[in-house]
Amino acid sequence: MISIIFVALVAVEHIYIMVMEMFMWTRPRTMKTFNLTPEFAKSTKSLAANQGLYNGFLAAGLIWGLVYPDAVVGQHIQIFFLACVIIAALYGGATSSRSIIIKQGLPAIIALLLVLFL
Repeated sequence: MISIIFVALVAVEHIYIMVMEMFMWTRPRTMKTFNLTPEFAKSTKSLAANQGLYNGFLAAGLIWGLVYPDAVVGQHIQIFFLACVIIAALYGGATSSRSIIIKQGLPAIIALLLVLFL
Protein backbone atom coordinates (compact mmCIF):
# COMPACT_ATOMS: atom_id res chain seq x y z
CA MET A 1 0.00 0.00 0.00
CA ILE A 2 2.83 2.43 0.81
CA SER A 3 4.33 1.96 -2.66
CA ILE A 4 0.96 2.86 -4.20
CA ILE A 5 0.86 6.06 -2.14
CA PHE A 6 4.38 7.08 -3.19
CA VAL A 7 3.77 6.33 -6.87
CA ALA A 8 0.55 8.35 -6.68
CA LEU A 9 2.41 11.24 -5.03
CA VAL A 10 4.98 11.27 -7.84
CA ALA A 11 2.12 11.28 -10.37
CA VAL A 12 0.38 14.17 -8.59
CA GLU A 13 3.66 16.12 -8.47
CA HIS A 14 4.01 15.76 -12.23
CA ILE A 15 0.41 16.78 -12.83
CA TYR A 16 1.11 19.90 -10.78
CA ILE A 17 4.27 20.62 -12.79
CA MET A 18 2.32 20.05 -16.01
CA VAL A 19 -0.34 22.57 -14.98
CA MET A 20 2.27 25.17 -14.04
CA GLU A 21 4.22 24.73 -17.27
CA MET A 22 1.27 24.46 -19.64
CA PHE A 23 -1.25 26.88 -18.17
CA MET A 24 0.39 29.11 -15.55
CA TRP A 25 3.87 29.78 -16.97
CA THR A 26 3.54 33.56 -17.06
CA ARG A 27 1.78 33.94 -13.70
CA PRO A 28 3.73 35.53 -10.83
CA ARG A 29 3.72 32.45 -8.59
CA THR A 30 5.04 30.18 -11.35
CA MET A 31 7.64 32.73 -12.41
CA LYS A 32 8.81 32.94 -8.79
CA THR A 33 8.90 29.13 -8.49
CA PHE A 34 11.07 28.80 -11.60
CA ASN A 35 13.00 32.06 -10.98
CA LEU A 36 11.87 33.63 -14.28
CA THR A 37 11.65 37.19 -15.45
CA PRO A 38 8.37 38.20 -17.10
CA GLU A 39 10.17 38.68 -20.42
CA PHE A 40 11.79 35.26 -20.29
CA ALA A 41 8.52 33.58 -19.25
CA LYS A 42 6.69 35.20 -22.14
CA SER A 43 9.34 34.24 -24.69
CA THR A 44 9.52 30.62 -23.48
CA LYS A 45 5.81 30.00 -22.95
CA SER A 46 5.43 27.53 -25.85
CA LEU A 47 8.59 25.66 -24.83
CA ALA A 48 7.31 25.38 -21.26
CA ALA A 49 3.96 24.08 -22.51
CA ASN A 50 5.75 21.38 -24.47
CA GLN A 51 7.77 20.49 -21.39
CA GLY A 52 4.58 20.39 -19.35
CA LEU A 53 3.03 17.97 -21.80
CA TYR A 54 5.90 15.55 -21.17
CA ASN A 55 5.36 15.83 -17.43
CA GLY A 56 1.72 14.99 -18.06
CA PHE A 57 2.75 11.88 -19.97
CA LEU A 58 4.91 10.79 -17.04
CA ALA A 59 1.97 11.25 -14.67
CA ALA A 60 -0.38 9.40 -17.03
CA GLY A 61 2.04 6.48 -17.25
CA LEU A 62 2.32 6.24 -13.47
CA ILE A 63 -1.46 6.35 -13.08
CA TRP A 64 -1.80 3.72 -15.80
CA GLY A 65 0.59 1.49 -13.86
CA LEU A 66 -1.44 1.99 -10.68
CA VAL A 67 -4.79 1.09 -12.24
CA TYR A 68 -3.67 -1.64 -14.64
CA PRO A 69 -5.82 -4.74 -13.95
CA ASP A 70 -2.88 -7.16 -13.88
CA ALA A 71 -0.80 -6.21 -10.82
CA VAL A 72 2.45 -7.65 -12.19
CA VAL A 73 2.15 -5.78 -15.48
CA GLY A 74 1.10 -2.66 -13.57
CA GLN A 75 4.22 -2.93 -11.44
CA HIS A 76 6.39 -3.13 -14.57
CA ILE A 77 4.68 -0.04 -15.98
CA GLN A 78 5.32 1.80 -12.71
CA ILE A 79 8.98 0.78 -12.75
CA PHE A 80 9.41 2.03 -16.31
CA PHE A 81 7.80 5.41 -15.69
CA LEU A 82 9.55 5.92 -12.35
CA ALA A 83 12.86 5.22 -14.11
CA CYS A 84 11.88 7.86 -16.72
CA VAL A 85 11.18 10.39 -13.95
CA ILE A 86 14.52 9.62 -12.29
CA ILE A 87 16.43 10.00 -15.56
CA ALA A 88 14.61 13.27 -16.32
CA ALA A 89 15.41 14.55 -12.81
CA LEU A 90 19.09 13.67 -13.19
CA TYR A 91 19.22 15.41 -16.57
CA GLY A 92 17.35 18.43 -15.24
CA GLY A 93 19.64 18.55 -12.23
CA ALA A 94 22.72 18.45 -14.44
CA THR A 95 21.49 21.00 -16.98
CA SER A 96 19.08 23.31 -15.18
CA SER A 97 18.90 23.24 -11.38
CA ARG A 98 20.40 20.76 -8.95
CA SER A 99 17.30 21.05 -6.79
CA ILE A 100 15.37 19.07 -9.41
CA ILE A 101 17.27 15.97 -8.31
CA ILE A 102 15.87 16.37 -4.79
CA LYS A 103 12.41 17.73 -5.62
CA GLN A 104 11.56 15.29 -8.44
CA GLY A 105 14.22 12.60 -8.35
CA LEU A 106 14.19 11.70 -4.67
CA PRO A 107 10.43 11.00 -4.44
CA ALA A 108 10.68 8.86 -7.59
CA ILE A 109 13.69 6.96 -6.22
CA ILE A 110 11.85 6.26 -2.97
CA ALA A 111 8.75 5.15 -4.90
CA LEU A 112 10.86 2.92 -7.16
CA LEU A 113 12.55 1.25 -4.20
CA LEU A 114 9.18 0.67 -2.54
CA VAL A 115 7.73 -0.81 -5.75
CA LEU A 116 10.74 -3.09 -6.17
CA PHE A 117 11.09 -4.29 -2.59
CA LEU A 118 7.62 -4.25 -1.03
